[in-house]
Amino acid sequence: MTASLARALNGFGLLAVSLILVIAFADQIVLGELPCPLCILQRVGFVGAAFGLALNVKFGPRPSHYAVVMISAFIGAMVSLRQTLLHIVPGTGTYGSAIMGMHFYTWALVIYCLIILGCAAMLLFDRQFLATGEAASDWSQRSRAATFGMAMVALAALLTLGNGISTVLECAGGLCPDNPVDYLLLPGSPRP
Repeated sequence: MTASLARALNGFGLLAVSLILVIAFADQIVLGELPCPLCILQRVGFVGAAFGLALNVKFGPRPSHYAVVMISAFIGAMVSLRQTLLHIVPGTGTYGSAIMGMHFYTWALVIYCLIILGCAAMLLFDRQFLATGEAASDWSQRSRAATFGMAMVALAALLTLGNGISTVLECAGGLCPDNPVDYLLLPGSPRP
């Protein structure tokens, strides 16, 4: 696997993580389901994974960048596991709507495990880490991959900013409510 192919695959991984953040953000804005503190921490885990993928896209694949992704995914998985275990006992209720039979926190746990497995698989290809010059004929392919990758970096950065702003609006810079019903900095804001 060449470094440019690895960058492109990391770009697609960044797209996948960004889509997860888009879905969570859309659920928050369109359906009015504000994220709980554990949900916000899970989003932070996805942002950390996106950061590691963005490092691979921007600076080229490195084992340390994959480590950032895997550590972020592991921390996010632990938060997701905690929330899943809180709601696994019958009669304890759930938080949020279910998608295809599972709640966001359960999906997050599954996706975090897939991210860790995907990074471990990528680490099996040592050739991506070699600093060899690729053929000049591959220039257009590398250019397209770089453009796509940087567009995904920009998308992830925009989603990170949006989630950060919504978290400040929801929590008012302090502790977030366990079961949020409104944005603390927007009192009386109508929920959809």
